[in-house]
Amino acid sequence: MNAEQQATAPAAVIDTSTPHSARVWNYWLGGKDNYPVDRALGARMEEMFPQIIDIARASRRFQARAVRHVAAEAGIRQFLDLGTGLPTADATHEVAQRAVPEARIVYVDNDPIVLAHARALLVSRPEGATSYVHADLTDAPKVLREAAGTLDLTQPVALMLLSTLGHVADDDRAAALVRSYLDALPAGSCLILCDTIETPDTRAGSDEYASGGALPYVSRPAEVVRSFADGLELVEPGFGSISLWRPEEPLTGEPVEQWGFVAVKR
Repeated sequence: MNAEQQATAPAAVIDTSTPHSARVWNYWLGGKDNYPVDRALGARMEEMFPQIIDIARASRRFQARAVRHVAAEAGIRQFLDLGTGLPTADATHEVAQRAVPEARIVYVDNDPIVLAHARALLVSRPEGATSYVHADLTDAPKVLREAAGTLDLTQPVALMLLSTLGHVADDDRAAALVRSYLDALPAGSCLILCDTIETPDTRAGSDEYASGGALPYVSRPAEVVRSFADGLELVEPGFGSISLWRPEEPLTGEPVEQWGFVAVKR
C-alpha cells in the first residue's frame, strides 16, 4: 500500500460485538489486539480444545522457519502472504529481510481490523519492499494484479497460505483457488501451506468456533490438505505436523494437529 493507495483505501469499520477470527487468533498468540467478545470465544475454545493455543503458536514458528528456509536456502526473494492476519512478532517481512534484505513481500487480507493495522506491516528495509493489498484472497485476479505492483511475477514467488484455507469450506473450490495462484507463478515458485487436520477434537472445535459467532473455519482430513501440493515437489521432511517440520529446538509434548508443507513448482 503506497501513499496513493493509503489515501483511497476504505476506512476500517471494526465490529466489536461479534468475535473476529484475526482477533481471536491474536488472543491465542498472547496479543493485545482483541476485545472481550474475542477473548470469551477464545477462552471457551481453549477450555474444550486446549491444543488450540499450541496450534496457534506452532503455526507462527512454522511460518518463520519456512520463510527463513525459502529465503536463505532456496533463494526466493518474493513472498505473497494470503490471509495475513494481525501484525505480530516475526512477521513474514521481518524474517525474510533478516535473511535477505532485498526481499519483497505483499500481504493480502480483507479484514477491516487488519487494514487498520496495515502500516505495521509496511516497515521494510530500504533494500526491499513491502505492500498491503486489501482484498479477498478468493479474488485471485485482483490480488495478482495488485501484487504485481510490488512483485515481479515472472520471477519465483513464495505463495503463503497459513491457517487460512479453512475459510474456503468447499474442498474443490479451495484446490481450484490454490491452483489459480500457482498457475500464475513461474517454475521455481513455492507453496507454504499449513492447516488444521480433521480429528474428532478439531471437528468439535470447528463446530464450537462457528457457534460462537465467528466466521466458520473447517478442518480437513490430512489427505485433502496434502492434495493441495499435488503436482509440486515437497521439500524435506515432506508433509506432516508442523511441529516436526525442521524444528530448531527439541519437541516438547505431542505434535500439533496442524499439518503443512513447503512444496516447489518445477
